[in-house]
Amino acid sequence: MQISDEEWQKRLSPEEFQVLRQAGTERPFTGEYWDNEHAGTYRCRACGAVLFTSETKFDARCGWPSFYQPADDANVTYLKDTSLGMERVEVRCGSCDSHLGHVFSGEGFGTPTDQRYCINSISMTFDEDGA
Repeated sequence: MQISDEEWQKRLSPEEFQVLRQAGTERPFTGEYWDNEHAGTYRCRACGAVLFTSETKFDARCGWPSFYQPADDANVTYLKDTSLGMERVEVRCGSCDSHLGHVFSGEGFGTPTDQRYCINSISMTFDEDGA
């Protein structure tokens, strides 16, 4: 999906554009989904691709929605991120290349994958099951 920055700016709010297209981060405990406990599906706010499901969401007490695996590996891509002077793994939408957040491994949460996908709420929309 090739869309210019000018078109993204028309489609997204300034806050959405800053996170999704400029790899920004929302403040912890401020996004609409960090404490969401409803059953459903999380989609990319920019293009609607299915990213995560509530079955893999867990409480990491970090202030952002946390998941232990994506709904479909083909729907996310990974980039090495050294922007803060440390090495992290950035998670992007596999469909539109929007920034979603980061994935961390080996933190000891006891999830089946031992990974924490720390995702910005503003990067996603939520479809509640049965809604």
